[in-house]
Amino acid sequence: MIYFDNSATTRIFPAALETYNKVSEDIWGNPSSLHKLGDRAHQLLEASRKQIAGLLDVKPNEIFFTSCGSESNNLAIKESAFTKREFGKHIITTSVEHASVANTFTALENMGYRVTRLPVDSEGRININDLRNSLDSDTTLVSIMGVNNEIGTIQPIIEAGELLENYPNIHFHVDNVQAFGKNIWNQVFCPRVDLMSLSAHKYHAPRGVGILYKKAGKMLLPLIDGGGQEKGLRSGTENLPAIAATAKAMRLVSEKETENYEREYAIKEKIYNYLADKPGITIFSPLKSNFAPHVLTFSLLGIRGETLVHTLEQKGIYVSTTSACASKVSDEASTLASMKVDEKVATSSIRLSFDASNTLQEADEFIKVFDEIYHHFAKVNHLG
Repeated sequence: MIYFDNSATTRIFPAALETYNKVSEDIWGNPSSLHKLGDRAHQLLEASRKQIAGLLDVKPNEIFFTSCGSESNNLAIKESAFTKREFGKHIITTSVEHASVANTFTALENMGYRVTRLPVDSEGRININDLRNSLDSDTTLVSIMGVNNEIGTIQPIIEAGELLENYPNIHFHVDNVQAFGKNIWNQVFCPRVDLMSLSAHKYHAPRGVGILYKKAGKMLLPLIDGGGQEKGLRSGTENLPAIAATAKAMRLVSEKETENYEREYAIKEKIYNYLADKPGITIFSPLKSNFAPHVLTFSLLGIRGETLVHTLEQKGIYVSTTSACASKVSDEASTLASMKVDEKVATSSIRLSFDASNTLQEADEFIKVFDEIYHHFAKVNHLG
């Protein structure tokens, strides 16, 4: 089996799973309880928070736990809009966001908010001048993803942050679910970022934990009301075993970040070089420093993406169409559509996404298997 769909089929680090199981077995207390079992749980919760904050170089009181990246995005975006609505109802995002951001903006638009969706160029990247020209006196929120989940484009977060230094009252949110541990952090996070979303399973931790960074002093209304957990921002008993495992997994990823980057880039480079001169192949994830190392999206003209996914699956190779969260719905090539890619090409695309567990030997095996598929479909579709 080869898993080149690691955004969707992330394997849990054995050490993180061990932590999860140990906490599940040994720490029974609720972190909100007053007795010593609760205190023990609370101490572990805060130790995990402190470790994650240290890895992100932020303060522990700026880290909040949620159930997933989508919840973190919803909390950051909706509650920014609601908190600041008396100051304006204009909010800005891009045309290539993950569904958990894009659909949240649509929901706010249906509530009467004015939404600007920034266009992108042929590489899926926004132009800072478009952002500059979109800002007005009613703008209260800008939300831009760090790394595009469909083709791996790194957005100009640092440049956006520099621009927004002149607008300190606007909340700046970054969806960095795809960015942590990829040796690109200095491109996707800066002091001007007010809110940032992460998701634990992207870093080989158990599913069920999201992280929201909220800069100290920035106000948000709670999305979930209840017992006041997470300093009242996100009520609900914390998933302590998964949170502790997340802290462990993020530390392990950080310790080998450069090594992992080099391995993932080498795999991408090998497959990219194989694909580059093939008639009928269009590559959307070039070997550039402003693209993430772990995403390679391309299309084979004449075969739909889902057909190619299932053909590879029969050979024991798992890939996806575009976003794992959108692969079963009609807007599966939303980023490519925003890039104005021809529909026939866009719907023929598949995405390979790598992690530290992948190898160059797996890249060789993919090339061997795909080469047979390619020549079959190239002959049928008269390519080359």
